[in-house]
Amino acid sequence: MWTWFHKLASPPHAYRMLGKMAPWFGWTALAFILVAAWWGLVKAPPDYQQGDAFRILYVHAPSAWMSMFAYVAMAAAAAIGVVWRIKIAHAAAAAGAPIGASFTFLALATGSIWGKPMWGTWWVWDARLTSELLLLFLYLGYMALRSSFDDPQRADRASAVLAIVGVINVPIIHYSVKWWTTLHQAASVTKLDKPSIALPMLIPLFLMIIGFQLYYGWALCRRLRGEILRRERNAAWLKEAS
Repeated sequence: MWTWFHKLASPPHAYRMLGKMAPWFGWTALAFILVAAWWGLVKAPPDYQQGDAFRILYVHAPSAWMSMFAYVAMAAAAAIGVVWRIKIAHAAAAAGAPIGASFTFLALATGSIWGKPMWGTWWVWDARLTSELLLLFLYLGYMALRSSFDDPQRADRASAVLAIVGVINVPIIHYSVKWWTTLHQAASVTKLDKPSIALPMLIPLFLMIIGFQLYYGWALCRRLRGEILRRERNAAWLKEAS
């Protein structure tokens, strides 16, 4: 296991491995997303209260889930980089930040579109919405902090601290609907008892979440390869590979 871990920390090995993994993630993600979109938009029955307006769920919920997943992954990579001083881990955190920010923006945008007909307004300072907006600011702050340093090592260390501290916002997002009075509905899938969403609606939602996670894997592979090229542009192995 440790041999594999050390190989993964090697830029040449990681660069080659990511190149092999990216197509598998990409094509599988496309298949899952297409099936889930067809199932959710065409086959799934309309909601008994919201009608067809509920179908935005198949973009909103996976985006919200991925916004938190991507941040935890970014913070974990940053922590690994700080503890074990692995440059690839810092590169992974840097590569994942724009992806997570995109998911967060998509979650907020689709939530606003969904909220307009359901709540009668585009935005409320709801606990869930506010903490999700804070997550977007954390992503943007992480990227801005990185870009403010000319020295990559200083950028890695400073941004890693922000990423690690900011992870406390993730459980706040998840439990906000339980801790505070909120317009946002309570969890209907991720709870201990039986999900309160019908199976014909639940299956495409799970498929879309898997598709979004696979897409995240593809995008991370692509961006991390670019980050490795940027950091290792003067390395001998890269000149030999080209």
